[in-house]
Amino acid sequence: MKAVIYCRVSTEKETQASSLERQEMELRQLADQFHFDVIEVIHEMKSGFEIEREGMLQVLDLAKEGHVDVILVQDETRIGRGSAKIAILHTLRKYSVKCYTISEQGELQLTEADSMVLEIVSLVEDYQRKLHNAKIKRGMRRAVTNGYRPERNLSNLTEGGRERKEVPIEEIVRLRQLKLTFKEIATTLNGLGFDISKATVHRRYQEYIEAQN
Repeated sequence: MKAVIYCRVSTEKETQASSLERQEMELRQLADQFHFDVIEVIHEMKSGFEIEREGMLQVLDLAKEGHVDVILVQDETRIGRGSAKIAILHTLRKYSVKCYTISEQGELQLTEADSMVLEIVSLVEDYQRKLHNAKIKRGMRRAVTNGYRPERNLSNLTEGGRERKEVPIEEIVRLRQLKLTFKEIATTLNGLGFDISKATVHRRYQEYIEAQN
């Protein structure tokens, strides 16, 4: 399995550099013990309470892209502290990346409290996704009821590539004429494969109106 070694200290003092080196050495030994293939080693000098840590963001990018199976850390506090730790553990779990620590000489065993919080977070995220899908369906139903026919209006509906990401101003205007809000228009177009926000819909519509005037 492919692994990333993540070493962190909380301050940027020069004296902490030796701690980072020691963590890396011990984590390489842990990797050898479990026959992991280390593809990246990341050192970071940041507080564990911060969520925006460049090193940890690199770890999460590797996890999202499927490049790693395991993250190796000294102990669970190296991942983060407080809410930051929960958020990162949840993200790693979502990408099916395991966490091994020196302190446990194996896979991280979460406390009952942390496990419960992670289950709650996963449940909330699942319901948020369902609510988002419901909004897309509602927007589409309302648009179709008012006469919108995406199969006729979107010539690139089944095509891939960058064209799908272009803003379809004609459809924005058409949906606006059907009395949909900017948020409903953005949700509807997202459901059709267009990556567009409510703010972009509003801005492009205003630009169109100004150009017409």
